[in-house]
This record gives sequence, C-alpha cells and structure tokens, in this order.
Amino acid sequence: MPTVSAHVALTLAQHIDAVFGVMGNGNAYFLDAIEKQTDAGFTAVRHEQGAVVAADAHFRASGRIAAATSTYGAGFTNTLTALAESVQAHIPLVLVVGDEPTSGPRPWDVDQIALASGVGARTYTVGRADAAATSVIAIEHALTYRVPVVLAIPYDVAALEAGEVPAAPAPRVPAALAVKGEFAEGMLDRIAEALGSAKRPFLLAGRGAWLAGAGEALGALADATGALTASSALGRGVFPDQRFDLGVTGGFGAEGGMDLIREADVAVVFGASLNQFTMRFGALFAPGTQVFQIDVAPAATHAHVGGFVRADARLAAEALVARLQGAEGSGWREGVDVVAARAYAPGDEAAPDGRLDPRSAARRIAELLPEDRVVVSDGGHFIGWANMYWPVASPDRMMMIGTAFQAIGQGWPSVVGATRARPEATVVLTSGDGGGLMAIADLESAVRSAGGRGLAVIWNDAAYGAEVNLYGLKGLAREPMLIPQVDFAAFAAAVGAEGVAVRTLADLDRLAAWTSEDPATRPFLVLDLRISGDVIAPYQEEIIRVNS
Repeated sequence: MPTVSAHVALTLAQHIDAVFGVMGNGNAYFLDAIEKQTDAGFTAVRHEQGAVVAADAHFRASGRIAAATSTYGAGFTNTLTALAESVQAHIPLVLVVGDEPTSGPRPWDVDQIALASGVGARTYTVGRADAAATSVIAIEHALTYRVPVVLAIPYDVAALEAGEVPAAPAPRVPAALAVKGEFAEGMLDRIAEALGSAKRPFLLAGRGAWLAGAGEALGALADATGALTASSALGRGVFPDQRFDLGVTGGFGAEGGMDLIREADVAVVFGASLNQFTMRFGALFAPGTQVFQIDVAPAATHAHVGGFVRADARLAAEALVARLQGAEGSGWREGVDVVAARAYAPGDEAAPDGRLDPRSAARRIAELLPEDRVVVSDGGHFIGWANMYWPVASPDRMMMIGTAFQAIGQGWPSVVGATRARPEATVVLTSGDGGGLMAIADLESAVRSAGGRGLAVIWNDAAYGAEVNLYGLKGLAREPMLIPQVDFAAFAAAVGAEGVAVRTLADLDRLAAWTSEDPATRPFLVLDLRISGDVIAPYQEEIIRVNS
C-alpha cells in the first residue's frame, strides 16, 4: 500500500516535473516514491541550499513550479538563505522536508515552522489522512501568492501506509487582475490622454509585465504613441521591437539611454517595482516628468508616481491601446539615435594593474556566446558586466538569483535548475570568486547536469569586490575583503569539466572554438577570468556616490 510519503510524491508529480535535493533520513521515503512511482525527475545536488536554488531557477527559466527537498534539522537549516531569497523574489516552489515526529522533538530537532516563518515561508504539515489534499493546498498557496512553501512530513508518519491515493483537485490560481472601478477606469483615461499628447513618451516594463504576458500589448502601445521603451533588469527583452528600446534602466543602463529617459515628459511603468536601483536612487526621471504606474501591488511603490492603477499589466496595456486607436505617434523615437544611446564603454585590453579589464572581457564574451543562451547570475560586484554587455532574448533568459536577499553563493546550483527547465539552451553562469567558492560543492552538480550545454564565467578579482568598493575606499581594513588567488580552472578539471585561466582577450579564443563544437560531446567549460578589481562597475559607482 502507498505510504504517506508516496501520497505526497504522487500528488506533487501531477503538477511538477522536477525535484532537486539531497537525500537524508527525513525525506528518504519521499524520494523513494519519486524515483519508483512518478515521472517527476529527481536531480541530486550536493548542498541543501542548492536544492532550493535549483527549484527557484527552474521556475524563473520556465514558469513551471518545481520542488526542492531536504531532510530535517541540519538539512532544513541549510536551505534558509535560499528560501529567504525565493520569498523576497516572489518565486513559487515547494520545499518538501522531513520534520520532528508527532510525539515531539528529539535532541537534534529545531522549530522548523518558526524558522521558515522567520524568512517569510508558510509551512504545511501532512498527516496520515490528508497528505494528498495538503500537498495540493501547498502548491495552490505557492502559485497564488508567488512564494515558496514548506511541505513537512513528520518522521514517524513518513512510512505509514495510507491507502490508495485519493483524487485531488487541481490547484486553483486567481485570474489576472482586471481594471475595475470608476477610479481605475478614470486613471486609465488620464494616462491615455497624457500619452496621446506627450511629445516625448516613455514606457518602462518589469518582470511583472513579462509574467502577465504583456509584451505584444506593450509593443502595440509603444507603436501607437511613438514611445521609447526600456525595462528593469528583470524585464529585459519584454518589448518586441528592440529598435526603439534603450535597454535596462538604472545602474545597469547606458549613460546615453538614461539621459534620454530624463527628457521624457510622460512615463508609464508596467509591472516594475521601481526599487532604488531601477530608479537610480531617485534620479531616473526628471522632476517635471509625469510618472504613472500600473502594477498588481496594493499601491504605488515610489514617491515619484503621480497616478497609479492596480491591474494586470497586459489587461491595462490592452485597454490603453484601445483608448489610443487612431492616435498620432509623437515621432520622438524616430529622431534619436537609440543604438548610440544604449552603447557601453568598450574597455581596454588590460587595466593599469596589468590584469584583464572586465569591460573588454564582457564585450568579447558577448560576441562569442551562443544566441540560445540562458544566463544565470550569482550576486556580487560583477553582476554589472553581464547585465550591461550580454543581451538576452527575453526576461526568462537572464536570472539574478540572490540579489533580492543580497546573498551570494547561489550560482552553481542555478545552472542545475535552469538546465532542467531549458535543456535545449546553453546555460551560462556568471559568478564572482567569492560566491563561486561559497557554493563550490555544487560545481559538480552543474557539470553533471549541464554537460556540454553549460558554461561558467568566473570574474576572479581575488576579493569580495563590492566590499572593497564600498568600504575599502572608505579606509576600512581591506584584509577581510581579500581572497587568495584561487584557480577555478583546476576546480573545473577536478570534477570533469574543462577550465581555462583567462589573462588576456586572446585566451577567450577557446570559447570561440567551444561554441562551434557539438554540445553532445564538448565539456562543461569554466572561464576563470583574472580581472582587475580597480575597474568599478557603473552601478557600484552610483552606490558609492549615494553612500558618500
């Protein structure tokens, strides 16, 4: 007869196709059922944090919910940093864990419900009679509120026979938030009027617009108004016509593009939270710009917003297009050189200290990367280089995992989840030496999972670069900010990958050759870029200015 753990596994498998984790005492029966009784594929990682990171990356790359799993106690506490990141980034996933027995905690048990609650995740605990129903409720909660949930199996319940698995209803997900009410309709009228009369209209879209499927409607709105467009870092590529797109706003944006945005007289923001980085710490828009925001948040998320509509980005954009039928475009976008405006500094062959200039390295790598790339990013100073120099086709092809919680060390397992979600693509990791070392256990997982469809670029400046820039420049002791020079190429070779120490641009010729090889036979490639820490990313220079 099926066990309680099998009820959980069989029910989850109706709605997910990927499970990531580390086996232990608390989840052994669950994983046995996943392997023997379902089609949901299990991928082992080497650290429990990596299980949650992989499930997180899987959703960001595909829009499909996945599961992570760990044992109780130490296994569960190892997941907490990644769990906090997924909460703050609004990523739905299910973390299946063992838990203390129903008879009470043992010496090695901790209050897992309290710990999960502390980082913002709700826990559902299954019983012998309700495991299937509770599993569906957990998925429904994750999808409805766009957060991770914990699904706990008490240790003394896991192997109990529970009878045949009952039929469980599909999770219910709320419909898209429509424009409702006299105020909302009136505000859309006001936005349409402002756009119709604007001389320099501008549209900004974020990840919320992508999740809403608003790309086509936003493209039609840009055409109707003659607006220039741009995106937040998590919304890049959402506008279908890149001829008039300024790229990413904020600290990752090109200076020429940001200058044009400050010329806008009307700006409408769709599905972007307008955080301090997107807003350039309040300097994105000029004081005279009329700023409107459309979002599913309860209220406007920045003080510069003068008009707000709570609605789904796609539905609101379609409503605005209908209101602007027959409107004459402003003609602004045809009169500016968008290509020049979104260009970045090319960088030098080498920095003054003789090490590689990260700007020229990023530019050369962009020329060589496959077009089908999906980029996953760890956190750290280096995030500027990929975000500035490596364009991607759509928002689900550039994922920054760790930035919501300002965490590092989540890069390698991101490769695992993205590869499982997009097996046809080339998954490219961008990571620093600090974060790369912190998650080094899952280098093996990345190599094993991605094989020849995986590539890692390690920006190796022998330091925690962000800390050097923000605190070393203030005169704080630099020794704790430094890392002895590490050979990531040797790490790669140790787990069956190919590593290349890149000290000059000519060393990147190996990437050119690798790209042309058959993914079925080529190795996972690790590029160990020995870059200069003296070249500071523009977004960090912006933070330095604000802090000083």
